[in-house]
Amino acid sequence: MRKDQFFIATFLSFPAKLLVLAGAGLALSGCISMAPEPRVPSLVADMPDSFAASQSAGDYQPQNWWTAFEDPVLDKAVEQALASNLDIAEAVARLEQVKAQARLSRSALFPSVNAAATASESSTPLTGSAFSGFGGGALTRIENETYAPSLEAAYELDLFGVNRNDAAAARRDAIASEYDLQSMRLAVAAQTISTYFEIVNARHQIALNQQIADVLSDRAVRTEEEFQRGIADSFELYQIRQQLRATQAALPQLESAAADAENRLAVLLGSFPGDQDTWLDQPLTPRLVFEPVPSGLPAALLDQRPDVAANWARLEAARLRIGARRAERFPQINLSAAVGGQGDSISAGFDFAENWTRSLAASIVAPIFDAGRITANIKAARAQYDQAAASYAATVLQSFQEAESAFVDYEKQRERYSLISSQLEEAELSLDLQSRRYAAGIGGYTTYLDALTTVYQVRSDLASAALSTAMARLTVHRALGGDWDTQIAAQKLEMQNTDSLNDSLNAESGDTE
Repeated sequence: MRKDQFFIATFLSFPAKLLVLAGAGLALSGCISMAPEPRVPSLVADMPDSFAASQSAGDYQPQNWWTAFEDPVLDKAVEQALASNLDIAEAVARLEQVKAQARLSRSALFPSVNAAATASESSTPLTGSAFSGFGGGALTRIENETYAPSLEAAYELDLFGVNRNDAAAARRDAIASEYDLQSMRLAVAAQTISTYFEIVNARHQIALNQQIADVLSDRAVRTEEEFQRGIADSFELYQIRQQLRATQAALPQLESAAADAENRLAVLLGSFPGDQDTWLDQPLTPRLVFEPVPSGLPAALLDQRPDVAANWARLEAARLRIGARRAERFPQINLSAAVGGQGDSISAGFDFAENWTRSLAASIVAPIFDAGRITANIKAARAQYDQAAASYAATVLQSFQEAESAFVDYEKQRERYSLISSQLEEAELSLDLQSRRYAAGIGGYTTYLDALTTVYQVRSDLASAALSTAMARLTVHRALGGDWDTQIAAQKLEMQNTDSLNDSLNAESGDTE
């Protein structure tokens, strides 16, 4: 066999040995896990089978629910907020950071391969060395040059799952951050919708108060005339004037509230106040929706609400870190290898056929005494797991409470709206009667004005009830954890398109438990 053929055969057989060892390590590492079995907190396991206050059965349909208001301006506002809000942008960047950290943790599961090259030159005197008696006096120094290019590989056999569990835990952290992003999108969309409703209500209240002020102004003029003629007393005149001043005083406050809501909406949309005027300067006409919201089952909150899902992912991360810390009690096995060349010149160093080199090393390190470091880390990991379990159970309990309260509030707000609607019908009937009596000459104009003022005031109350009803419906959807755009729904479906969330995460992390 020629020397170059021998070198090639040796070069190929050397990594093969390393691959055999690494493959054996991977096979063994997949069979051992120190992490405890997943378990659901008992409080979550005992969740009720149904919502006591729900008014409608059936599966919850969350996608783009706000389109039921049939308001294109609202649809545009939500779309722009989800695309341009800066809090969402910050959450996206935070998610990318956590994903990168997860990839960093996962890199410990694979061998590292590096190319290296060293060059050295030395010149030492012959006098005083072991070779001082040689050379016949002609050679006074020893010159040496060495060039050594190499390919180096290192791998840790993760037999007991230190790196594997840490990498899987980091992946759970990334999943939790993804759900945090969904929670942020949910919050921004909810704030956009509620702020939009505030603008609609404020504008309506301003218009109604102006109408009431106009009627009271006319009423005050006529009462003053009657007072001058001795028909009305001073108390009635002062009372009408006080009502007028109170109504006029409310207008600046309403206008300030409207401006504040518009400015807050601009910030939610990721723009400076005033930029939204181009499309807010048009009729804002959301349809009031009274249909009950199908609630689904309480257990669905575990999948529907991103904050619950995020806490579950963090609970799983804490569980896996217990396994990683337990595995640190056991030996750590490392493999390293290098293949390359060595010569007294650059060309000789790269002459692998003649000057090839190789090395293979293995080491095993087992802890004997660490002053309790490993035990303390295990206890800390268990305490973190207990914290995560309590946080997860508390989030589930809070989500159930929010849903129950939201159902009750939505029902009561619809009931209140219905009662005020009946009150408005009575006020409008009274106004119609006073209008006909005045037209027939048997009723006074001031009585008609009083009836008209009452109608406007009841309409103002009804507008406030409409706002409360819309806000209550918003709260129901938010409590149920509704998706706020089709992109989030697609992401969640992709994550859940396996036998279980754990299986999906294990597959993505490359770990087996």
